[in-house]
Amino acid sequence: MRVLVVQNYRDTGLGQVGRALEEAEADIDLRKAYLGEALPADHAGHDALVVLGGDQNALADGDYPYLPALARLIRNFGSVDKAVLGICLGSQLVARGYGAQNIIGRPTEFGWHDVLRSDLVAADPVFSTVPDRFPIFHWHSDTFSLPEGATHLASSSMTANQAFRIGRAVYGIQFHFEADTKLVEQWKEAFGDQIAENHGDWLKNYETHAGRSGAAADAAGLALARAWVALI
Repeated sequence: MRVLVVQNYRDTGLGQVGRALEEAEADIDLRKAYLGEALPADHAGHDALVVLGGDQNALADGDYPYLPALARLIRNFGSVDKAVLGICLGSQLVARGYGAQNIIGRPTEFGWHDVLRSDLVAADPVFSTVPDRFPIFHWHSDTFSLPEGATHLASSSMTANQAFRIGRAVYGIQFHFEADTKLVEQWKEAFGDQIAENHGDWLKNYETHAGRSGAAADAAGLALARAWVALI
């Protein structure tokens, strides 16, 4: 299988999704769109699409003029029943591509916090693989309304729409399930100044937070990643 991966910001790797794709022996076509690398015109030549997170918002077309085309590309993949995975900013772009409202500038949800599955996930092939409540890593302020016809899959205490599915295999997931403790450690180094300025207490107590939530979050994130890859 050949999977298109769109990177929207520096140091935002695939993490556990990359591990699951490697296990499936996928061929990854990485496009650093934020650096000006071209996106394909349509889904031809790829079996699935992954859209990663970023610091920008999903409506920042002036600074990132490729965003409207990426939102259209997401819908193009979904229109032919190819699997799509949008994470954080990627989920906001899935929502945009399917005509939902992007809600900008809410308070930041950051660190490991619990996510609750909705009542609709018993038959969902991805979210049925995780517990009803599980800790996972978050780093976002923006959110979205649910696209028309979407199945609501998860929420948190701060964010009503943490995950949704459209059709068979188009997923928008706001939280960073790809970020296992190894990737969070990398972000702690790469974005240390930003974290220290905005979340200094979390940084000082990092070992406590990681010890309390890291292992369970890693397990849930890998289960979600493997289940989505199985849909490709």
